[in-house]
Amino acid sequence: MHRPPATEAEVAEELAAVRPALLPRYTAELPGARAAVLTRLWRALAHEPLPWISGRVRGAHSLALRLADGRTLYGPHADPYATSAYVTGVRLDRERQVDPAVLMTALAVPHGAAFAAELADSAASLALSRADADHSKEWPDRDWEWEQRVTDGHPFHPGCRSRPGLSVADQLAYGPEHRPVVELGTVPVPADGCLVSGGWPEELRDGERLLLPVHPWQAEHVLNRSYDRWRPARPLLSLRTLALPEDGPHVKTALSTRLTSSVRDISAYSVRAAAPLADLAEELVARSAGLLHITRTLGAVCAHSPDLAALLRESPQMCAGPGERVLPVAALATTGLPEAPGWMAAFTRLALTVGLRLLDLGVALEAHGQNLLVILAADGTPVRLVYRDLADIRISPARLRRHGITPPPLTGRLITDDEAALRRKLFGSLVAGALAGTAGSGPALRAALSAAVPDLADTADLRALCEGPLPAKALTLMRLSPQTPGDQWASLPNPLVLEPGPSDQ
Repeated sequence: MHRPPATEAEVAEELAAVRPALLPRYTAELPGARAAVLTRLWRALAHEPLPWISGRVRGAHSLALRLADGRTLYGPHADPYATSAYVTGVRLDRERQVDPAVLMTALAVPHGAAFAAELADSAASLALSRADADHSKEWPDRDWEWEQRVTDGHPFHPGCRSRPGLSVADQLAYGPEHRPVVELGTVPVPADGCLVSGGWPEELRDGERLLLPVHPWQAEHVLNRSYDRWRPARPLLSLRTLALPEDGPHVKTALSTRLTSSVRDISAYSVRAAAPLADLAEELVARSAGLLHITRTLGAVCAHSPDLAALLRESPQMCAGPGERVLPVAALATTGLPEAPGWMAAFTRLALTVGLRLLDLGVALEAHGQNLLVILAADGTPVRLVYRDLADIRISPARLRRHGITPPPLTGRLITDDEAALRRKLFGSLVAGALAGTAGSGPALRAALSAAVPDLADTADLRALCEGPLPAKALTLMRLSPQTPGDQWASLPNPLVLEPGPSDQ
C-alpha cells in the first residue's frame, strides 16, 4: 500500500528515526516552505477559473476574492509569474491563514480535503528538500549535478513537492535533491510478450528474454517482485529518470505513484510512438539552424503494462562541446545568470526563436523547465537548446506537410491541427512556464519579452503570443477536478499588455 500524504509532524517523526541530524534544519525550513506553497496556491486562486470563486476585486493595495458561499478572501496582488514566496498569509473574512493546507480545508470546496492533504505533504517535503540542499557556489560540470541543485520543484504548482507515495526514507534514497546513488535493477520478461520500439541493447538481453530496467521503489511497492541489481544511477528532476555513469544513457523507468499532478508510468502508446518521434526529431533538428538538439531515444520496451516499462535516452551531456555546460532551465535560478544585464533577454530570444520555429513547422514542444535544457558557453552565454522527452508534444500534420515534412504514422493525443491547442502547449510551457520561472516576476518577464520580440520573425503565432492572454495550465483546478480528464487552462495577463484596472470582476 502506498504511503498517504504526510503532515509536517509525521515527516518530522520519520526524519527523527532515519536522519535525526537533519531534523533541526527541517524545522527551520517549515515556515518558508509553507509560504512558498501558499504563494503558489494564492496565484491559482487569483487567476484560475475556479467555479466557487464568484468575483475578483483589485483594490489599490490588495486583492479580494468573493466566494460563492458569501465569504471573502483577502490577500496581496497576485503576480502570476512570481517565484519568490511573497505571500506569508491571507485573510478569510476575519481569520488570518498562514498554512496552505489549513486554508484549503477552511474553504470547504469539492475535493478540497484531499487537495489539502497534498498541500500539507508538499510543504513538508519542500522543507525536507531545502533542509538537505547543496549550497555550494561552484558550478557543477555534469548535467545530473545541476538537476540535484533544484530543491523547490515546479515553480507554480502548489503541489510542487507533493510525494504522497514516498516515505521520508524513500525521498532521501531517491529524490535528486538529496544526491543519492540509486541501484537500478532489471526484471527479465519474455521478448515475445513485449512491445519494443527502436533498438534494445545486448546488455539488456538474455536469450529469448529482455531485461527491463526497474526502479527499486517500483519493484518493491508496485511489482512486488525481486530483481537483479544492474547499474548505479543518479536520479534526475523527474525522479523516475536516472543518469547512468560516464555520460551513459538516461533511463526512464515506471514509477507508479502520484508526483505533483500525475501518476508516473510509461504507457504502451508512448513506447509505440518512441521510434516515429525519434525520426521526426532528426528532421526538426536539421531545420533548427544549429540552435537545437533533441536527445535521441535509443529504445523503449513495455511488457504490456505501464507498470513494467522502460525507455533509454541519450544523455544531454553528449550535446555539449568543450568548455560548455548543459543544464535544465529549472536550474538556471541557481546560477545567478538571470539577473545579469542582458542575459534574460538573450535567453528569451533563443528560446522563442527555437520554439516558434518548431511551432511553425508543426510541432509544439512541452518546453517547461524540466524538459528544456540550455547549453551555456564558458562565460555563461546561452548558445543552444536541448530538448528531451517527446512524450507530450503536439504535432500538426497539416503544418508539417506545408513544410514538406511527412507526418509520423501516429494517431491519438499527440496529433492535432487545432491552432489554439498547439499554441497553448508551447506558450503555456515555454513562456508561462520556463521563461516565467527563470525571470521570476511579471516585470522581469515583460522586460525580457520586450527586448526579444522585435528580433523574431513576424508570424501569426508570434502575434497571438503578443496580443492575447497567456495560457497556462490551471494546475489547482485540475487537482480539484479529478473527474475531468486531461489538461484545463487559465488565461493569465499578458506581460506585454497593460494590466487590468483597479476593479476587475
